[in-house]
Amino acid sequence: MIQLFLLHFAGGSIYSFDFLKQYLSQDIQVIPLELPGRGKRFEELALKTKKETIQDYVKQITLMRNNAPYCIFGHSMGATLGLSVAHKMQKLGDQPLSLIVSGNAGPGVTYDDEDPEKQKKKRYLMNDEEFKEELRELGGVPEEVLLNEELYSFFMPIMRADFEVLEKDEYSEEGIQLQVPIYAIMGTEEKTSAQIENWKRFTLSNFKYKILEGNHFFIHKQCKELSEIIKNCYEEYLQPSIL
Repeated sequence: MIQLFLLHFAGGSIYSFDFLKQYLSQDIQVIPLELPGRGKRFEELALKTKKETIQDYVKQITLMRNNAPYCIFGHSMGATLGLSVAHKMQKLGDQPLSLIVSGNAGPGVTYDDEDPEKQKKKRYLMNDEEFKEELRELGGVPEEVLLNEELYSFFMPIMRADFEVLEKDEYSEEGIQLQVPIYAIMGTEEKTSAQIENWKRFTLSNFKYKILEGNHFFIHKQCKELSEIIKNCYEEYLQPSIL
């Protein structure tokens, strides 16, 4: 059975893509991955460097591989890490069919081009007031979590650790060249969506992109469209199956 490895967004977990599973063909083994510090790996210490997170994801994929074709799909933080993970798998001689990235214009594009002062601030170093506003702007975090101090105190360290992963070494991906296609997807309301073609620089193969209606978490409302994109990446292996 062909495989699909899912890399979650900052603050996400193994459950972050549950909404998508029902739209995918039974011919695809959907495998959501999870970093330490959350979900089923709650008792493990959260990782705070790209090197550690990439190694962790590569180890998970390697252990779960079944020798069938596979794709990697990452949203937001998962998209950034997915590029390096795909590159590591390529070096190991087991590259994916394609890398699907969403909610992210790719390495080298700042998360808020419209506010130069804001660009200088690392999100993981923001005070709680600034951090909560940043989370509100991104969306995806229920307001009750931000207003409830107990919930926020539980959730905040995970988010800060994930942002630290992304922002300590913001452009370690310089020079990566995949030999597989990249398909990039972003929401119309995302501030960097106009720069989505930045992803093209990271592949020697085909590049496609699509802008869908919605904010940073457009994926929750565009399940059918996402499933079609995933289907296209597996097309020759799924015939005559239909998602």
